[in-house]
Amino acid sequence: MKEPVKNTGQGIDRIDGLLKVTGAANYATDYKIKNVAYAVIFKSTIAAGEIVNIDTSAAEKLPGVLSIITHKNAPKLNVKGGLRGGALLQGPAIQFYGQHIGMVVAETFEQARYAARLVKVDYNKTEPRIDFEKLAKEAKMPEEKDKADMLRGDVNAAMSNSDYTIDVVYETPIEHHNPMEPHATIAVWEGEQLTLYNGSQIVNGAQNSAAATLNIPPEKVRIITPYIGGGFGSKGGQWANLVLAAVAAKMVNRPVKLALARQQMFNSVGLRQRNRQKMRLAATRDGKLTALAHETITHCAADNEFVEPCGDCSKLMYDTPNSLISYRVVPMHIILPTYTRGPGKSTGSFALECAMDEMAHKLNMDPIEFRIKNEPSKDLSNGKPWSSRTTVQCLREGAKAFGWEKRKMKPGAISEGDWLIGYGVSAGTYPARQQKSSAIVKLTRKGKQVNANIELAASDLGTGTFTILAQTAADALGLPMEQVAVMIGDSHLPPAAGSVGSVGAASFANAVNDACEKITDELIAKSGKQFFRRPTAGEMMISENIASFQTRVDAIPPADASNYSVHSFNANFAEVWVNKFTGMIKVHRMLAVSGAGKILNPKTARSQIIGGNVWGIGMALMEESVIDTRYGNFITRSLADYHVPANLDIGTIDTIFINEEDKIPNKLGVKGVGELGIVGVAAAIANAVFNATGKRIRELPITPDKLL
Repeated sequence: MKEPVKNTGQGIDRIDGLLKVTGAANYATDYKIKNVAYAVIFKSTIAAGEIVNIDTSAAEKLPGVLSIITHKNAPKLNVKGGLRGGALLQGPAIQFYGQHIGMVVAETFEQARYAARLVKVDYNKTEPRIDFEKLAKEAKMPEEKDKADMLRGDVNAAMSNSDYTIDVVYETPIEHHNPMEPHATIAVWEGEQLTLYNGSQIVNGAQNSAAATLNIPPEKVRIITPYIGGGFGSKGGQWANLVLAAVAAKMVNRPVKLALARQQMFNSVGLRQRNRQKMRLAATRDGKLTALAHETITHCAADNEFVEPCGDCSKLMYDTPNSLISYRVVPMHIILPTYTRGPGKSTGSFALECAMDEMAHKLNMDPIEFRIKNEPSKDLSNGKPWSSRTTVQCLREGAKAFGWEKRKMKPGAISEGDWLIGYGVSAGTYPARQQKSSAIVKLTRKGKQVNANIELAASDLGTGTFTILAQTAADALGLPMEQVAVMIGDSHLPPAAGSVGSVGAASFANAVNDACEKITDELIAKSGKQFFRRPTAGEMMISENIASFQTRVDAIPPADASNYSVHSFNANFAEVWVNKFTGMIKVHRMLAVSGAGKILNPKTARSQIIGGNVWGIGMALMEESVIDTRYGNFITRSLADYHVPANLDIGTIDTIFINEEDKIPNKLGVKGVGELGIVGVAAAIANAVFNATGKRIRELPITPDKLL
């Protein structure tokens, strides 16, 4: 019998692509709900203090206004229910500029928006803490236990006794997520049952947080989110707007649609915090590291702590007997920071990989060879062996494909006309994890055709989850892909991990594969027969004349996976052109080389890597959220002044995936690439700028004024 064609590993087009390009895919506010009202949030115009009075009289008189909700009439909510950032209208205290202080609900969006502008608020202001430059000296050790100082050996002694040292500070600014689809929700109550149409990276997480905050059982809340227009971490944890939509719907006794405007996104759903990172390296004359210290100072919200783990790469990327990873944090009157694409690793790798480049230059050593010379044999942060590690292979293969031999050690040695040309490299890593997920497989037969339904509460950020799960199921069941339907994005389905932290593909695909293997085993057992060749589930349905059959799996990682350090690794190469007279930087080309286990779909994986590279280019050259320290508001609060890369900013981006088989983390050997694509990119560009100009810019973004 002819073996079926394998779908996994093939660059198959997204099965949901046609729905998206034709507008048939329903995002959060696209659902046609009868009798829907519209809510618009209004926000504080001070950064610290309390509300003395809210005058809603003018707004209440407008046609179409159904309700105005503030802390004076909002229901009592559980502020510890798991939502991020507070701002649930539970009292008069103001903790940051732009905090939600009320909602107008009206018949139309225009009526609600206009009415919100008529609300007058009196405040008792207090002096806000919003100037990081002044407050950084007050930073203290975080409360989070995993942010305690991590010390091996004696860094200070090694710094004093080494031939070569680096002691420098790198700065990364506040950034914002800005997904294409802003946060939006439609809330529908049917008796005590609540349905929330909402973009949620973690479906069951949104369900549980909403339920806990509203003080109702989780089974009373349904999250529907089959399509998500980006999130980058901002839709990982849910924010107040999710529950406020439900509150509004309850108070007006009809469905309510609440969508944040782009400007509201900047102080509603978190941000990537500013990080000041001090890097100290020590090395021998022959290029062996003897010490590495990575000390981060950052900020959190005035009433809640979050610290981005900037030292994660530094604690395991390179072999050194002496190491220090530390964090210090200062509370400020700014919205709570949160997970942002490659949290800690993207910002931390900028500092680490630039410092490695600086040390290599000081040693007069090729930066690739310097990294390889300090390749660790195990994870020194915990003593565990690697399940696999492809850093050296990524660097070697990348250098060959990129033409690294053309690079000159001396900065400014290559030019063309008015342009200086530079080459930069970096390495990076991101943890690879499978998390518990459940899945149901339902098989139905009509004549000789067997169809499969795959069901689990997974999510698709636009990364291709629908497609890779159809590929996985088709192979495991022995069916053509067109006979496999995938249902995700609904909390009524079996619970699953989220599309966060690069756990999605590994968790979802292994759950689906396990369910397909289980249903095949059960069909074989049901037949009572023995087979020379293991039949497929599809064949069993036909041969045994079964009309329908289903099973469920609750998949967990292999028992011994935790005994290993499991990571994806990469190497990034950048060629930049810098204008001698204007300081304008063009990223001429990028190459990303990734060792990320089994690649289920090279086409969708490549898209994720390219997306990460594009964000890395933005991070390196233009993205920055600027605070007006007089008021605490962001000066940059739209895509007109918060600059992200456009098509003309992006040169050629190529990707290479190392052929890696690592079955230790999970049965399929899937590791994930969603976060990895951004790690190290900004450093590769910064290092290329130095190679082109001889100027070391340690503060992102690298703008022409800093070069001139």
